[in-house]
Amino acid sequence: MRYEPVTLRNAEDLKANLKTQLEKHNHIKLSDTEFKSILNHLDKGNVFDRAKRLRDKMELSRDDGTTFYLEFLNTEHWCQNQYQVTNQITQQGNYKNRYDITLLINGLPLVQIELKRRGLELKEAFNQINRYQRHSYGADNGLFQYIQIFVISNGVNTRYYANNRKQEFKQTFYWADQENNLITQLEDFTDSFLEKCHISKMICKYIVLHESDKVLMVLRPYQYYAVEAIIERVKDTDKNGYIWHTTGSGKTLTSFKAAQILTQIPKVHKVLFVVDRADLDYQTSKEFNYFSPNCVDTTDNTKQLVEQMAGDNPLIVTTIQKLNRAIKSQRHETAMEKLKDKRIVFIFDECHRSQFGETHKNIVKFFTKAQMFGFTGTPIFADNAASNEHGKRTTKDLFQECLHKYVITNAIADENVLKFSVEYWGKIKRKDGTLITEPKLDREFFENPDRISLIVDWIIANHNRKTHGRKFSAMLCASSVDTLITYYDTFKNKQKQGLHDLRVITIFTPGYNEEDQDANGLIGEPDFNISTDPSSRSHSRDKLNQFIADYNQMYQTQHSAKDSQAFYAYYKDIAKRMKDRDRENFQDQERADILLVVNMFLTGFDVKKLNTLYVDKNLKYHGLIQAYSRTNRILGELKSQGNIVCFRNLKDNTDQAVALFSDPNANEQIFIEPYEYYIEEFNKGLQELRAIATIPNDVNKLISEDDQVKFVKAFRNLIRLQNVSKSFTEFSFSDLNLDEQTFEDYKSKYLDIYDRTRSKPDDEKESLVEEVDFELELIQRDIKDDATQKDYQNQKASILELIGKEVQLRSKRDLLEKFIEERLPTLEPEEKVETVFQDFWTQERVEAIQQLCLEENLKVEAVNQMIADYKFSGKEPLRETVLSACNEKPKLLERKKIFARVVSKLLDIINKFDDDLGELGEEE
Repeated sequence: MRYEPVTLRNAEDLKANLKTQLEKHNHIKLSDTEFKSILNHLDKGNVFDRAKRLRDKMELSRDDGTTFYLEFLNTEHWCQNQYQVTNQITQQGNYKNRYDITLLINGLPLVQIELKRRGLELKEAFNQINRYQRHSYGADNGLFQYIQIFVISNGVNTRYYANNRKQEFKQTFYWADQENNLITQLEDFTDSFLEKCHISKMICKYIVLHESDKVLMVLRPYQYYAVEAIIERVKDTDKNGYIWHTTGSGKTLTSFKAAQILTQIPKVHKVLFVVDRADLDYQTSKEFNYFSPNCVDTTDNTKQLVEQMAGDNPLIVTTIQKLNRAIKSQRHETAMEKLKDKRIVFIFDECHRSQFGETHKNIVKFFTKAQMFGFTGTPIFADNAASNEHGKRTTKDLFQECLHKYVITNAIADENVLKFSVEYWGKIKRKDGTLITEPKLDREFFENPDRISLIVDWIIANHNRKTHGRKFSAMLCASSVDTLITYYDTFKNKQKQGLHDLRVITIFTPGYNEEDQDANGLIGEPDFNISTDPSSRSHSRDKLNQFIADYNQMYQTQHSAKDSQAFYAYYKDIAKRMKDRDRENFQDQERADILLVVNMFLTGFDVKKLNTLYVDKNLKYHGLIQAYSRTNRILGELKSQGNIVCFRNLKDNTDQAVALFSDPNANEQIFIEPYEYYIEEFNKGLQELRAIATIPNDVNKLISEDDQVKFVKAFRNLIRLQNVSKSFTEFSFSDLNLDEQTFEDYKSKYLDIYDRTRSKPDDEKESLVEEVDFELELIQRDIKDDATQKDYQNQKASILELIGKEVQLRSKRDLLEKFIEERLPTLEPEEKVETVFQDFWTQERVEAIQQLCLEENLKVEAVNQMIADYKFSGKEPLRETVLSACNEKPKLLERKKIFARVVSKLLDIINKFDDDLGELGEEE
């Protein structure tokens, strides 16, 4: 690495070294007063604020009255910085922590490396960094909150990730070479990724400051190589090119970063980022506008685009529809003429869309120096090209050379997307148990209401299993608008009969006949044009209005389809509703369970909390891969695969699509194993568990931490396997070599160990068990539709038993029991349970805070402020903050004990009243 080694034992050494390095980097001598001013400047805001401050210069008022612009990081010439390496820095925050290896750039700790010995899980290093973030990174001017990249390694596996408190382990990445070969060994990773110029380049150019979510994001290796290839192409040639990165791999982030960097190349006049209107959602617009103010134009006004192109903004984000109008219309010819010979770079997102043939022709005809780059997860080859007025045009025809390739098998191997679980239900059972066999091409058969009714019955029976008790949403794609209408009406009628309470929503373009698109198996382009001509009224238009009225009633909105603008607003509201489910503060009453579509949302629509696609549509080639890929975004341990349920026999189509877009022999890499495999693996794992603890009570005899860790890992393996197995329709506990009650008893012992390790004071000796990730999200209850119990006492007993098993609710048991015992029986008919519960919860929280203030003689307003600060930043209060909250200043020898006691009680209140409350109102 050739870093200068330096010995820094504590925060004072770190600050003294920072002063020296900033002086060296800026060719300046700083007085103590000036350096104190710098420390005050640095010690502001959260990680995101500090990342911005790191990249800016400080206007330093010097002792002699002059002003100096102090640089913390040379982002333009990233190799021209000062590099040091140190290890074992000790930081005293709420608890004392000692960090493994720290890379310093210009004296600031920008890269932290946490090492574990070989054989230990990499996740243990990840969890340890999370503890550092809670316990000590914020201490002593918060210099460790300037870390940009974390590296975790156990020698044989090495990953990196950006400094983002909300991140989970699955958002850590391996580095790789240009051919997507993973670099996992620590020594090789150090030579390539941690080389001075490369790590600086990653920090300066390839970390994205995501303004919408206020988090840092670092590019993955394939994203890095794609952007580098585009930059090299623009600097050295005038040729076009395309990037083939599989669906779900983050193409929009890659193309955003490419556009951002290209605007800084002097010979580039403008960069146009071109998307389909359907993909220009609120979040994309917001991100681009943060980077280049007012660069996104979401109106239908072509004149506004023309004015932007004639103006000074180096980046313009527009839609493919408006771009076509601007360069074809004679009205704008004079204004556009000035740009004809300028060097303009066009970046097309999702360039497999059919309109790109026409757009490509128009651009080449008008701009003499245009350079075009396309991003696609599913290129158009000769095999899957559809004919139009321009003939059969492949992606290579339009964009020439593929500059970088990262296919679905690469993404699955790197754990950047999930595998698929595909079930084919081509044969539907009648009520008498006989099978309905699927004919090949019989539209009358597929649109038969009786067949659709049977499919809806299947979905109602299995939806909770597929979506883990509605913790995820699903989509259903139908072959035509008429079929979709039949589906919606069938769901609605069965709901009126009390057969389900699923929230079903839909959107489609009325009067738009999809028969031809279904015949070729490709996905048609979304159409937002709604005629306002009264003579154009149709059955499908009237149905759409009915369905939007249902939507308005369900979500208290006021949408309509009176014209194209109103219809597009409805489309965007559905997109936002589905995507917002990914957000931390999403309210469950806003969720949609199943979205019915024909073509809309089947390409370019990324939602992590969507895990199931029901297919009653002939899909082929890129249409099939695009649609399937709506389900396979990574999200925690609970989402183990994307579920595809085909109500048509698409097995051959699926195999052909996989062969075209990855490898003819890639099925095993792309699809999860059959049901029998997971049952067999579960039963093998059960033998290993019973070798450690033959029956649940034997867990009590596991005294040593090593034995407890063995049990935790063995049972965790079982809950992982059960999580996948339960998603199969045929799952039954009788296939496992233990009964459900014994499994629940083992689970209780598992949770007992978790509770014991988490209740220890953090300043005690580190626990081996605490390092293990318990993956508690896998331990959830299922919604059981037939579980309503009339007897109140039995219901109460079952609820309290459930609380003991529900991870998030164990710490709240006494309060929930109090609510059930004291308040629930007195509920008046007109009172809403949710409202009464919220009032009860708020009052109990107020009383708990008052009790804490009484016991510790604290100021109520100061305690409330500490809780609010913790919820905002995730940082425990500093000692000075706690002591200043005391009504009487504590004696010197008592301060340490008082501080630890108050922090512990504060965290108990937060854990009990504020954490994990989302699950409480989930069932309706």
